[in-house]
Amino acid sequence: MVLRLAARTRAAWLILPLLGAASASANAHAAEAGAEAGDAAPQILVVATPLGRDADPVADADTLRRTNAVSLADQLARTAPGVSINEVQGNPLQQDIAYRGFTASPLLGTPQGLSVWLDGVRINQPFGDVVSWDVIPLAAVRQVSVVSGAAPQFGRNALGGAVVLTTKDGRSDPGLRAEVSGGSFGRITASVQAGGVTAGGFDWFAAVDHFREDGWRALSASRATRAFAKLGWSDARGDVALTGLYGQSTLNGNGLQDVRLLAADRASIYTAPDTTRNDSGMVTLTAHRTLSEGVTLSGNGFWRGSLARTQNGDINDDSLGQDLYQPDDEERAALTAAGYHGFPLAGETQGNTAFPKWRCIAAIQLNSEPNEVCNGLLNASRTRQDEWGGSLELAVAGQVGAIEQRLTLGAAFVSSRADFGQTSRFGYLLPDRTVATVDGPGAFADGTQASDEAFDARVDLHARTTSLGLYALESAALTRTLRLDLAGRYDRTQVHNRDRITPGGGTGSLDSDPVYARFNPSAALSWQPGEGIDLALAWSQASRAPSAIELGCSDPASPCRLPNALAGDPPLRQVIAHTVELRAGLHGKRWSLGATLFRTDAADDILFVTDNPSGYGYFRNFGKTRRQGLELRGSVARGAFTLAASYTLLDATYRSGEVVGGSGNSSNDATEPGLDGSITIAPGDAIPLVPRHLGKVQLGWQATQALALSLDLTAASGVWARGNENNRHQPDGVHYLGAGRTDGYMVANLGGEWQVDRRLRLFATVRNLFDAAYATAAQLGATGFDQQGRFVAQPFAANAAGDHPLRSSTFVAPGAPRSFQAGVRLQF
Repeated sequence: MVLRLAARTRAAWLILPLLGAASASANAHAAEAGAEAGDAAPQILVVATPLGRDADPVADADTLRRTNAVSLADQLARTAPGVSINEVQGNPLQQDIAYRGFTASPLLGTPQGLSVWLDGVRINQPFGDVVSWDVIPLAAVRQVSVVSGAAPQFGRNALGGAVVLTTKDGRSDPGLRAEVSGGSFGRITASVQAGGVTAGGFDWFAAVDHFREDGWRALSASRATRAFAKLGWSDARGDVALTGLYGQSTLNGNGLQDVRLLAADRASIYTAPDTTRNDSGMVTLTAHRTLSEGVTLSGNGFWRGSLARTQNGDINDDSLGQDLYQPDDEERAALTAAGYHGFPLAGETQGNTAFPKWRCIAAIQLNSEPNEVCNGLLNASRTRQDEWGGSLELAVAGQVGAIEQRLTLGAAFVSSRADFGQTSRFGYLLPDRTVATVDGPGAFADGTQASDEAFDARVDLHARTTSLGLYALESAALTRTLRLDLAGRYDRTQVHNRDRITPGGGTGSLDSDPVYARFNPSAALSWQPGEGIDLALAWSQASRAPSAIELGCSDPASPCRLPNALAGDPPLRQVIAHTVELRAGLHGKRWSLGATLFRTDAADDILFVTDNPSGYGYFRNFGKTRRQGLELRGSVARGAFTLAASYTLLDATYRSGEVVGGSGNSSNDATEPGLDGSITIAPGDAIPLVPRHLGKVQLGWQATQALALSLDLTAASGVWARGNENNRHQPDGVHYLGAGRTDGYMVANLGGEWQVDRRLRLFATVRNLFDAAYATAAQLGATGFDQQGRFVAQPFAANAAGDHPLRSSTFVAPGAPRSFQAGVRLQF
């Protein structure tokens, strides 16, 4: 049954006592049933800490094995309550996840609202707070937990919660295991892991996994290799572990596609290449020690470094509406002087030339107007990041009068540096949608062109960030059935940006030295009025300091192109989020039912505001947003069957008015269709890319002692497209194409595992069992192609002012079609 929650009603908050819920304090029997059924509710993690071991899992190593997930993002999207996905990058290892409307993404420029932790180390990258799912080795993951609500003790970005990952060791996972599989789209996966315990209290663990595929879309081959090793020692009073991680990947994510071209060929791409190469390494030393009865000291120290290189072939939107075709006398002379032959002397027009190039080549030789007559751009970036730091926690548990309590005091320091460089090179599109570049004086977008619209897309930025965090948590059992949990964290973050091209500050310079400081508290009250009944009320606050990339692109007077350029740096304010959660629970020996009402109000959300139709814009503080809703979940284990299900109703809206660019939106304020204009966001308009309805089901069946089958199903409602923030776009079939949103979808995955003997298992997976043609994200924008895939710079005749209106379309992120995979597992 679908429940509807009115966006502005308050009455819904009164129904919670009538609903069953599984709280974080569910008893051991309910936890067992939930684990078997794959249902673990995100916890109100007031009591959990970055170095603690109190988080409840939503997935573990066995879950990852059963689902054959290709990444942690894939696993969370398929089974974790409240987690949705969008595939803007179009690569299975570069997915965005959103938990209750807050995002953890690998894409620079995406506002990051979730904090991701691995073995007590925050792994959001320093420069843009992005998360590289592709360099996390699945073979080494022991447990995945999700924090619900603003979680201040997890530091920056925990506006909507945190994802907490822990890794395996020789004690938890002894022995040797190997796996290899192959399937559709040329996908091959392999992993080896081994662990054990030696004399003297030592244990060791190592894992290597590899992923590669040709991809189901054109020019979309990818590969990733990850390695992990851990050496530990423990005795009755504590443990210490040294961990090393290395990941290397080459990913092609060809992103969104015009709905018309997608309908003609679902495997087609808009432009190419779109390649990201990641190299990442991390070394971590962790220790836990019991100093005396009830007193524990924990700490860690880490270093990590990464190198990311991207190459993106794009349409040069500045060329749309321009005359790119017949070279004039000066251009023909320049072509001849440069040694070119065979160019047209007359007669080249838009009608007979689907992919023009000669005016582009000539303009590059003359350094005149390649920014207007070259329809391609090849953007390249290089980001080098290094980060080091450590944390220390002291936990004291004991009796204070009649109250059983646990006090935790913690401190963390992190320092990072990043070097970001970017160039944009002019070129022309080829029929396969790649960009061909040309040598010459005007080859690069460096602002030197003799053109009124010349732009400088170069970036050479050095950024240093330091962050100090102090936090405390108190958990007190006020009575046998009533518990109070309090937490608070003070963070001080300083960003030091230095522009190596335009130093000195001011418009056009990236120099800045902002400092952000904030204390964020949280509290939760839990009550167990009877056996199998849990009630909880939590309130929390968290903040996010702007990242270096957002500070480097925040000047309205000097807009930038994302994700490949930065410009200007007026100060941005921190994002502040307040969350309230109400939970109630009923649980039995092998079943649980759950529901949560939640609301997060965020102030000063950071939004990328489009400045003109060429894709330029800047980051700015937005005012207020709200994400509120209802989450239902349940699980049961009966005989050979396990069942888990969840449903989330999420109302994500803007709560402040704003005017933003809307050139691809039919409701913009342009004087006539197809011209640049703005749209007005009104309070109550829905935030793009957030599904209002999200349902998940996981069914397991132990058919025989040797054969196990599983089915997981995800259903989501459609989402509004970026560029349609006012939710008012209406296609006219001429200037504006596509609905400005995606359709709802349902995707099912079927898996099976056959245990041949105690050492050998065979497995198979069918993804997207019913071959649904679906999309997870969308964006409005000008399109450079007609329905047959030919490039068209001027789709309409010039108006009275001499301007050529443009045609805009809805671009969507298509989901993968049905695929098969089978493999073998060995265990010794």
